[in-house]
Amino acid sequence: MLLALVLSIVVVFSCVIGILLFLLSKQKAAQRVAAQRLSNSEKNVAEVQAKLGEVEAKLTRYSLIESVEAETRRLTKEADANVAAARAEVTRATAEASSVRQLINSLEAERLRLISSSEASKRDLAAEISTLKKEQERLSLDAQIQEFGLYEPKYQFPDSPRYKQELDKIYGRQKEMIKTDTAARCDSSWTVEGSQARGRRMVEQELKMMLLAFNGECDALISKVRHDNLKRIEERIEKLFEKLNKLGSEKRCYITKEFLSLKIKELYLTHEYAEKKQLELEEQRAIREQMREEEKAQRELERAQMEAEREAERCRVALEKAQREAEKSQGLKLDKLTGEIERLTSLLTEANARKERAVSQAQLTRSGYVYIISNIGSFGEEVYKVGMTRRLDPMDRVYELGDASVPFPFDVHAMIYSEDAPRLEALLHRFFDSRRVNLANTKKEFFRVKLDDIRGVVEKNHAGEVKFTLLAEAAEYRRSETLRSSNRAESSF
Repeated sequence: MLLALVLSIVVVFSCVIGILLFLLSKQKAAQRVAAQRLSNSEKNVAEVQAKLGEVEAKLTRYSLIESVEAETRRLTKEADANVAAARAEVTRATAEASSVRQLINSLEAERLRLISSSEASKRDLAAEISTLKKEQERLSLDAQIQEFGLYEPKYQFPDSPRYKQELDKIYGRQKEMIKTDTAARCDSSWTVEGSQARGRRMVEQELKMMLLAFNGECDALISKVRHDNLKRIEERIEKLFEKLNKLGSEKRCYITKEFLSLKIKELYLTHEYAEKKQLELEEQRAIREQMREEEKAQRELERAQMEAEREAERCRVALEKAQREAEKSQGLKLDKLTGEIERLTSLLTEANARKERAVSQAQLTRSGYVYIISNIGSFGEEVYKVGMTRRLDPMDRVYELGDASVPFPFDVHAMIYSEDAPRLEALLHRFFDSRRVNLANTKKEFFRVKLDDIRGVVEKNHAGEVKFTLLAEAAEYRRSETLRSSNRAESSF
């Protein structure tokens, strides 16, 4: 639209310039004609004067001829007539030139007026463009704020059933307003062909169509609501409300603002209800993941306990057999059996220790390992995952995290055993909460933080000695970068 207006102004301005050029050429042509006529008149005067000279010469030569005086009067009269005609022509050309000048002046004034009008239009267009840009920036900022998870919820219900309950209330209030004729109204009484009943039916149909259109379009818009289009859908609902009321203004029919307010509440409740359900699904997924982790840890403990018991039993049986044989043996054989008895006794002691440790680990449900790991190739420098596992071998959990879902394996910076591992993990998460990589989902355990800061918090809140590895080996990532640089260098030749 703006481009079409600017093009129309350019076309008008070009037409004015063309007209001015045409009039100027016409003026110059008229001046040339007038100059030509004046030149002809001067030539005629010169010819008359020449003839007068000739006549005077003849009069001098033929002064005795009586007809010379009459000829002189005739020629003089003819010369006067020619001079008068020339003067009249000059006067007419001057008047025509003056008229052309006036026309040129008026066209110049019109040109200046059009230029001034064009400049004013340009200023108005620039102001309108600036206003639209500001509005676009505001809408873009709103969308960007919502897109990056900074949306401020209007309702703070604890769970999705509470949102569903509130939505049902909103639906009930909308139905009640439609039933009591307070959702849409008409401020005039109409008669159709003298019948008030037919007028009422006309009004009822008009209000019904307006509500059907409004509800249908609102339902379609609300069904598409996402975190990044919430504000735009709200504006579309408000514009739909204004448009339908404008269409019904001729019959003085309109949808009430109370009904619009319920639709806006329905929009926000629907959005937050979907967000809450998604959050609950993620929480349930995290709980299931934790349960699977607990089950794996429990199975490992049970397996380790059974293996330790079997190993202890094997060592006990072998020890008893060696002791019985030693009682019957002498000499070198006895010395050999004595050494075997000592070895089996040591193995039995270790097996019993492993069994007791597995039993103790199974009984202490909060004991486990808090791990600090990084993956430079996948997430960049100074991004660490702080997690917890109850596996007997905590590296099994690290290997699982570095599976096919990430391009490179994780590097371990610390593996901290704690009798209350969930407390230590929660403390670290809470302390570095503002430095989460994903602020929208607290189930993600990645933090953008310096390793020294993590070590400082651990040393203040953990009694045991903890060894931190500050340098990330990232062997596969560094090897990949070396190969990539080498390939680029070869391709440049």
